[in-house]
Amino acid sequence: MKLTTLLTALALSFTFLHAADDEGFVHMFNGKDLSGWVNANCAPETWSIKDGVVSCIGIPTGAMRTEKQYENFIMECEWRHLTSGGNSGVFIWGSPISAPGVPFLRGIEVQVLDHGYMKNADPKKPRWFTTHGDVFPIHGATMEPHGDHSGQRSFPSEDRSKPSPEWNHYRITGNNGTLTLAVNGKVVSGGDKCFWRKGYLALESEGAPVEFRDVRIKELPSTGATAADSAPLDQGWKHLYNGLDLRGWKVPAGAESKWKPSNWNLKLDSTNGQEGPALWSEAEIANGEFIADFQLPKTADLTKPCTGFCVRGDKNPAVLIGTGKAPIVFGPDKVKPGKWYRVRLKLDGNQVNATLTETQEVNPQVIEATLEGSAKGPIGIADFGIPVTFANIFVRE
Repeated sequence: MKLTTLLTALALSFTFLHAADDEGFVHMFNGKDLSGWVNANCAPETWSIKDGVVSCIGIPTGAMRTEKQYENFIMECEWRHLTSGGNSGVFIWGSPISAPGVPFLRGIEVQVLDHGYMKNADPKKPRWFTTHGDVFPIHGATMEPHGDHSGQRSFPSEDRSKPSPEWNHYRITGNNGTLTLAVNGKVVSGGDKCFWRKGYLALESEGAPVEFRDVRIKELPSTGATAADSAPLDQGWKHLYNGLDLRGWKVPAGAESKWKPSNWNLKLDSTNGQEGPALWSEAEIANGEFIADFQLPKTADLTKPCTGFCVRGDKNPAVLIGTGKAPIVFGPDKVKPGKWYRVRLKLDGNQVNATLTETQEVNPQVIEATLEGSAKGPIGIADFGIPVTFANIFVRE
């Protein structure tokens, strides 16, 4: 392609993406690719554009979010599920990466759920969800729900959504921490005092193929959301595990059957009790940060080494979970079997800072240490011969 032709195509794409229509809306997709959006924690093939429609295959469970944060806005989109009982959502004022121990962004979820899902509901139990436009906070977010509700979940005042494969229209308005949802032309649900009230917008992948089209947004004047009111800004995180396979990892020879991708989980199957070599990332890091969530089995014996994380190619773990020798050890007094934890490592020269949290940075446990060895290298996940489940593996320089 000639340079002039390429520049013209780029200019047209930029114009389509950013030019406002008569109502002040701009398209959030250019109809050709996913420019302006970030694959938060899914496989490369999870999201695509087909004939101008945003297509999601539904696996793994995760999200695709905007590059920029939004405070006050009106967002419109059409969606449809391609199978009965399909599940998805739109995340409002979300975090840049998934919350600890789950594949979802922290924020307010606007439910995108097909009627077939109700077949799994127990009619004898109290209603706790609908398929017509629930709005609710997830994984650390909070909201005061409008109208009929259960906890912080706002139920729609009318049943207005259409079943698969029909298209539905959503109009989501967020202003000064108040969120409302109009389903097919009428406001039915929402909430006040949303926290956060500024953050990323995202589309959700959750197990079934779903399509979105005519996704557009009109920004409204700011009402002064502070940093405390806002989701953290993206710091350049790259997810290392795609939820489908081990692309981007070096699997030890003979251990192919031990490391098992399982949707958003990566499972180490070491039920035979035999230790093995570490699983190494192809990506290398010098100074930067590494995040990984882990869950030990309820039968884990924390008086022994249970799992660990190696940095810069060193075969010895920099962080050890359980009991043993390592620069940083989180032992039985800090970790409980069966619960999800997030380890966050900050590398700066030969100094490492490790933070261990259970959920949402509550009561973080921080240990600092000095490392020896290489200045740059891959990240490793140790195998001490017990089964461990991992998730949400991210790195940034």
